[in-house]
Amino acid sequence: MTAATTARERTAARRQAQHRYGAVFVLVLALLLFEIIAPAGSGTRAVDVALSGAALTVAVATSRIGGRVRRSRARVVATVALLFVIGIGSGLFGRPITFLVVTALVALIPVALVGGLLRLVRQAGVTFQVVAGALTIYLVVGLMFASIIAFTAVVETGPYFKQGLVSTGEVVYYSFTVLTTTGFGDYTAAQPFGHALSVLEMLTGQLYLVTVIGIVVGNFAGRRTARDIRSEPDLEQT
Repeated sequence: MTAATTARERTAARRQAQHRYGAVFVLVLALLLFEIIAPAGSGTRAVDVALSGAALTVAVATSRIGGRVRRSRARVVATVALLFVIGIGSGLFGRPITFLVVTALVALIPVALVGGLLRLVRQAGVTFQVVAGALTIYLVVGLMFASIIAFTAVVETGPYFKQGLVSTGEVVYYSFTVLTTTGFGDYTAAQPFGHALSVLEMLTGQLYLVTVIGIVVGNFAGRRTARDIRSEPDLEQT
C-alpha cells in the first residue's frame, strides 16, 4: 500500500466522519416522539432542549466549514444548550423561554445541514447520509409548523382549534397529520388563519416529498442499482 493510497483512505474516512446526518435524523425523530408522548413539566422541557441541542450540535459538527471552526461552533452550541437545560431543570427558565430556545435550536438545524449536504452530494453523490439529511429537514418542517401553531394559539383572541385548548404534544401530532395530509379530523383549525396555515403546511409537505425526497431517493436507488450491476460477474466470460 503506497503513501498516496493511505492518504486518500484517511481523507475519505475524515469526510465520512464529517457527515453523520443519520444521527441528526435519529435525534430529531426522538425529539418529535418525546414531545408527543411526554407529560408537561420542567423535566420534559429540559429534555426537549437537550435533544434539540444535541441534534444541532451534531449538525454543526458535520457541516461543510473547516475542522477547527466546526468543532468550536459545536462546543458553543453544546455549552449553550447545557446551560439552558440546567436552568430549565432548576426552574430558572419557564415555559416561554423553553419554547423560544427549542424553536431557535430546531430552526438552526436545516441551516447547519444544507451546506454539508450539498458538499456531500458533490463529493460522493446521493448516499444514505444524504437521504437521512433530507428526511431530517422534512421532520424539522413539521416541528416548525407546530411552533407557529402553538404561538398563534397564544396570541389569537379565540381558540385555535374547534376542540378547545390542546397540549404541546397534541399540537405536534396535529402538525404532522397536516404535513403528511393524513387528516384524521380529530383536531381542526377554527380560525381562517389556521385554515390558511394548514393549507400552506399541506402544500409544503407534499411539494417537498415529491420533489426533494423523490429526487434524492430516486438517485439513491439508481446509484445502488448501478453499483450492483457493475459488481455482477461477466456471464460471457464464464
